[in-house]
Amino acid sequence: MLESLLAVSGLVLLRDSVQWEGRSLLKALIKKSVLCGEQVHILGCEVSEEEFREGFDASINSQLVYLDLYRDPLNWSKTGEAFPGGLLGVLRAMRGKTDPRPVTIALDSLSWLLLHLPCTTLCQTLYALNYQDSSLGDSSPVQQVRVLGLLHEELHGPGPVGALSSLAQSETQWFSIRPDFSLDLQGGPPLASQPHPDPHIFQVDPTTHLTFNLHLSKKEKEAKDNLTLPFQFSSEKQQALLCPSLGQATSYIFYEPDVYDDLDQEDPDDDLDI
Repeated sequence: MLESLLAVSGLVLLRDSVQWEGRSLLKALIKKSVLCGEQVHILGCEVSEEEFREGFDASINSQLVYLDLYRDPLNWSKTGEAFPGGLLGVLRAMRGKTDPRPVTIALDSLSWLLLHLPCTTLCQTLYALNYQDSSLGDSSPVQQVRVLGLLHEELHGPGPVGALSSLAQSETQWFSIRPDFSLDLQGGPPLASQPHPDPHIFQVDPTTHLTFNLHLSKKEKEAKDNLTLPFQFSSEKQQALLCPSLGQATSYIFYEPDVYDDLDQEDPDDDLDI
C-alpha cells in the first residue's frame, strides 16, 4: 500500500491534529522515497534541521537536500541564500532540472506557508510544481514531481483545507509508524470483502416472541379511532355548554362583598399597605 501511495505524482496531503501528529508519517515517506532512488528536497519551517534529521541513519541523511527556513525564514542575517522571489522563489527553486530522477519535495509544513502566503497563491504554486517550465525551450522529458505537504488541519478553516484537499492527488489519514520510520498504512477493507446478505437465508423476525404487541389489528385500530378521550373538546360538548336546552337546570353565583374587599378600581392594591 505504501508503494501505491508513493507511485502517484502531485500533492500528497498529510493532515494531522493535536491527537495524531503527522511529522513522523512525513519522515517515513521521505525515507521510502530515498530508498526508491528519488531526489528528496525538504523545506523545513517548523523545527530545526537537527531535530528533523534525528532518527534517520547516515545513509538517509546524506541523500537529503535540506533548506532551512526555521532559523532565519526572511534571511535577515544575510547568511543564507537569498531567493529573489521570496517564499515562492524558494518553492520553485526546489525543483531541480539537471537530474532526471523523480523528485520528492517535502514541505514541513503547509500550515506555516499559509501564514505567509495567500491560499490561492500557494495552491497555484503547488500546481505549477508538477509541470515542466516551458521557458526552458528544450525537449527534455517531463520530470515526475511529488509534493509531501504536512497540514495542521485544526489551525485552518474549511476554505484552505478544502482547497488543498481538492488539489491533492492522495490524502492519508490513518497509519501506524514503527520506531525505524517504516510505515504501515491502514485502510478499510475493499468493497469486494464487505459481507452481503444471502437471499436464501431466512431472516428471523425479532418481534415474534415479544410479550406485547407492536402493531394493532384492523379491529383495534377502528376501536382506537372511535374512542373519545376525556380531554377532547368535541362539538357535541361545545353545543351543550353554549346552548343549554329548555328545562335544563341553570346555576347562578351570588356574591356579597364584605368590609375587607377592595372594590376601588382606582387603586386596587391599597389594602396591601405599600
